[in-house]
Amino acid sequence: MRRYLVYRKKMKYADVWPIDKNAGKPRLYDPTSYPQIPAWPDGKKFALVLTHDVETAAGLKKCMQLAEIEERLGFRSSFNFVAGDYPVPASLRQHLTDRGFEIGIHGLHHDQNPFRSASIFKKQAIEINHYLKEWGSVGFRSPSMYHDLELLHHLDIEYDASTFDTDPFEPQPDGMGTIFPFWVPSSHDNQKGYIELPYTLPQDFLLFVLMQQENIDIWKKKLEWIAAQGGMALVITHPNYMKFNSTPSYDEYPAKYYEKFLEYIKSKYEDQYWHALPKEAARFWKVHYTNETKTVRPKIRVCMLAYSFYDNDARVRRYAETLVRRGDHVDVIALKKEGQEDHEVLDGVHIYRIQERLLNETGKLDYLYKLIKFLVKSTYHLTKKHVIAPYDIVHVHSVPDFEVFAALLTKLSGTRIILDIHDPVPDFFAAKFGTDAKNKYFKILSFIEYISTKFADHVITVTDFWRDRITERAQIEDGKISVILNLPDVRIFNYKNYTRITKSKNDFVLLYPGTLNKHCGIDIAIKAVSLVKNEIPSLKFMIYGSGREINNLQQLVDDLGLNDTVYFENPISLQFIPDIMSEADIGIALLSGFDEYSRQALNVKLFEFLSMGLPSIATRTNSIEYYLDEGTVMLSNPNDPEDVARCIRELYCDQDKRNELMERGLAFIQKNNSEVQMSNYLEIINKLTK
Repeated sequence: MRRYLVYRKKMKYADVWPIDKNAGKPRLYDPTSYPQIPAWPDGKKFALVLTHDVETAAGLKKCMQLAEIEERLGFRSSFNFVAGDYPVPASLRQHLTDRGFEIGIHGLHHDQNPFRSASIFKKQAIEINHYLKEWGSVGFRSPSMYHDLELLHHLDIEYDASTFDTDPFEPQPDGMGTIFPFWVPSSHDNQKGYIELPYTLPQDFLLFVLMQQENIDIWKKKLEWIAAQGGMALVITHPNYMKFNSTPSYDEYPAKYYEKFLEYIKSKYEDQYWHALPKEAARFWKVHYTNETKTVRPKIRVCMLAYSFYDNDARVRRYAETLVRRGDHVDVIALKKEGQEDHEVLDGVHIYRIQERLLNETGKLDYLYKLIKFLVKSTYHLTKKHVIAPYDIVHVHSVPDFEVFAALLTKLSGTRIILDIHDPVPDFFAAKFGTDAKNKYFKILSFIEYISTKFADHVITVTDFWRDRITERAQIEDGKISVILNLPDVRIFNYKNYTRITKSKNDFVLLYPGTLNKHCGIDIAIKAVSLVKNEIPSLKFMIYGSGREINNLQQLVDDLGLNDTVYFENPISLQFIPDIMSEADIGIALLSGFDEYSRQALNVKLFEFLSMGLPSIATRTNSIEYYLDEGTVMLSNPNDPEDVARCIRELYCDQDKRNELMERGLAFIQKNNSEVQMSNYLEIINKLTK
């Protein structure tokens, strides 16, 4: 049964195990920046730490055989014994330490979770401290890798080794998200604490007993990645499950696997690794990096609520992944597409999809019904999760504003609430239905915005103009509202990672990847294409997306006879959009209509184009002219297909103009990108969690 469950989880967590790419940086309490990769002693590329957990007396009998293999190959390790389950002869401990090995404590009883209550652990801590002193040990590892980093301060230890960078197969699967040691300060005295040493190579029991691997390829793959990151390769093996001289039983594996792994390390990485006992690694880290890590706060738990599809919502993903990269735990409650799993871990973010949605609701009441349904369901799921493991922050993404009240019960328990207004609902409504501030629905939506912002502890919006508008309308006090520009993630949209296709080849490609709604101006672009089609025989307009307007747009293409020029493709995931951008010639980022809402809107696709070095055509608006210098993009007059056609024609004929736009766009992104904006976001988080 355990093997079956592991098999299911292995497929589910393939993106974070055995390698979680987000774990390649030190885990610091400084939220805005990371230091350079730490330098190990003698200029070594990475650190190597070997440990063994001896779970029963049967494993105790195999310790010397294991030590002899390591000693013969020039390695030393720590042996962690369960102090209360079997006697550990003083002669064995002395023999191991005399030969350069280390002794650690592996809890009092291996079949118990010592952290099942604070009182139980505090009681056990007295006895564990007695063994630590008697055995001369300075390190601890909990049975089954259970851990509570705050309670561990009750132990007289220099280091703990009860955690891991990533291991979704453990009973307590919350990884630390780093392949480096880190300092765990006491909540009562920041100068006191211990070093945490997470294991970073998969355990032998998982690989060879549960997964029944017959080689050490996974160890090799993970070690190669750790070495490339300059991290710490810490491995746990168990004498209990090793078979030294005969055929292994169902719960054993050949000890030769471990021996081969040591031989592989010694041959492939000769002179590249610093081989240390756990206590040596902990002392080195404390001396050289504790001052930096003492400024760090413990990781927090964040839940994000978004009535959107997480996979395609770049803004929500940036927030979530930024928090995960610095070591925080993030859950996202969102919508579900047909065929998606209810729960998935994507780049370290736990996504819970609680409600399916079709983008073609039959009417306003149907749309409102689904919003209210999501409010009810997200309230239930959020509250249930909060009771089990409380959240420090709930970050609610609007639309709708009233979704913030899903966090009512969590707020009553002290959780801080952020309302993130992507689109100001009253203004969006007015633009969509041609109303003004006197309209009764506008007034109702303004009131909902008012009570929602009052309920939240902090409000975020997307432009300076909307900040001022919302502040005035909702009477928000100074310091409670911030602007986080919707700029692209430069880790994904990065021109340097792609080789742009030479423009002298067959097709001249216009590109729009995004939602197909009326305000997106795709109809204007299609009409412009019809005006220049005969002048640019190689012209193609590629549209990747779906939405309410898709049928109207397809009909427009038919009416204009553009079926051999304009192509509709299905939406694609965020991580694949840079691929299609790298093959395009011109990005299209237009707006339809020219009301006040349109004049102030910023299209994130435009900035993604700039980040990919893709020359772009955009509608001239107040917001674009406010944030972008002249000549960064090709600007067209609002609702003017002929002027858009002029832009297409000019860029097709003028390669130098396209190069100039590319260079200016990249220069803008270098100074204005998601990294800068996420630094501002983390400052907000830190103030709320002080």
